[in-house]
Amino acid sequence: MIERKEYLEKLIRFKDKDLIKVVTGIRRCGKSTLFELFIDYLKQIGIKDDQIININLEDADYSFQNYKELYDYINKRLDPQKQFYIFLDEVQNVPMFQKAVDSLYIKKNVDVYITGSNAYLLSGELATLLSGRYVEIKMLPLSFKEYLSAFDSNEKSRYEYFLDYMRNGGMPGNIPILKDNPNDLDDYLEGILSTVIYKDIIVRNNISDKMLLDSILKFVFDSIGSNISTKKISDTLNSKGITTSNHTVENYLSAFMDSFLIYKVERFDVKGKNLLARDYKYYVADQGLRSYLLGKKAGSDMGHILENIVYLELLRRGYKVYVGRVDDLEIDFVAENREGLKYYQVALSVREESVLQRELRSLEKTGDHYPKYLLTLDMDLESDYNGITKINVIDWLLKDN
Repeated sequence: MIERKEYLEKLIRFKDKDLIKVVTGIRRCGKSTLFELFIDYLKQIGIKDDQIININLEDADYSFQNYKELYDYINKRLDPQKQFYIFLDEVQNVPMFQKAVDSLYIKKNVDVYITGSNAYLLSGELATLLSGRYVEIKMLPLSFKEYLSAFDSNEKSRYEYFLDYMRNGGMPGNIPILKDNPNDLDDYLEGILSTVIYKDIIVRNNISDKMLLDSILKFVFDSIGSNISTKKISDTLNSKGITTSNHTVENYLSAFMDSFLIYKVERFDVKGKNLLARDYKYYVADQGLRSYLLGKKAGSDMGHILENIVYLELLRRGYKVYVGRVDDLEIDFVAENREGLKYYQVALSVREESVLQRELRSLEKTGDHYPKYLLTLDMDLESDYNGITKINVIDWLLKDN
């Protein structure tokens, strides 16, 4: 079992705090395993088995028809003289689950942890009911650092493992398959994608046109890192005889984002310090799912795949991430946290002088003193260009936050 150190440490920090701990993320990214790791930690510090209630609400053994049945099941197992730790996995499967969660939360001797694979979990009534009373831990598939830790460093170079990661993605369930029978990986990824599409998108959003859904999803997966609009998607599909509208495309994109399958990145005017209103970039939650859906075509745009990996890593490190614009030039990522901004430009290689100068130009034009980085796959030593740090992207990914 791969130790998801950053996520586990967050749960430990929030243990017994007067907050509901909400772990969100795409299916199979490791949320249930995180609960197992945390439960092991609780036992190590002396918490007894009878103080832990762990319920996976996708398990047929727990077929609660409504929130009251869920609440009653847990409540009758509570002892007011003991502290309890309640874990509810995929809690959105219980109708009006938020009422059960709130009723458990107000008990002084209960610490509540929940997971969900859809942004619906923190929308609407739950957000209103629990406003200010929960902390969200946004979980992603394995980082390259976590992925690499699962393999024997003597078998391949870091670079070779990174190329595998670019193609196979970071779903934790990939690891045993890649070790035992890599030919089975597509079957595994197909199962994940089918479950996300059916349970988290089609059923939840009452979608009937699966062919249109597949067409829009393939368009977005094929366009990672490119500026696209709902109109562009709609016009392209209509030109191919697939009838749709801007409004329909917008609804489908929202459903993809709600299931944590894709992420939308807004554009940021670096000099004006404001968000720009039109055209966005989209990135996928996992390259393996993209490789499965697009087939051989998926590997034709290594530059944008590298961007995608950097984008997800910045999210893992706790940044809000935007695409930067400075005059008529673009900065791949503007990363913001409480300490300020950092700028990142991403390129496969800058060995050619003209490419190097092009990648540096937008960073040089920001006119401020925030840290600036140029990340590449070039196997060179870290270097400095007038305050811009050029670093190998694998080295950067393996550094501590």
